[in-house]
Amino acid sequence: MTFALDGDTLVSAIDQKPKRTHDLQRLRNIAANPAVTVLIDHYDDEWSQLWWVRLDGTARIVQAEPTRSAAVRPLVDKYPQYREAPPAGPLVLVQITMWTWWSAT
Repeated sequence: MTFALDGDTLVSAIDQKPKRTHDLQRLRNIAANPAVTVLIDHYDDEWSQLWWVRLDGTARIVQAEPTRSAAVRPLVDKYPQYREAPPAGPLVLVQITMWTWWSAT
């Protein structure tokens, strides 16, 4: 998933990449239970460079304006592809309540 951080909020979007359906399981899961965990890892053949970060928090789906326009900004700033075609689908905002991390060095 593509994501950006805005302080203690992770922002992700349902973008224009082809999908089999717009009724995505991840959105149904958040609607049913907003407690989420996101694991971000970095792999490298040089194992001393390995690391991961686990983010625990509460997610919400944002589709309404003006909240959506403001919330998509970190993604547009991070990804050049989104500058030309900002994601038009729902956004997932995760208010991070706990950070856990590990690194090999």
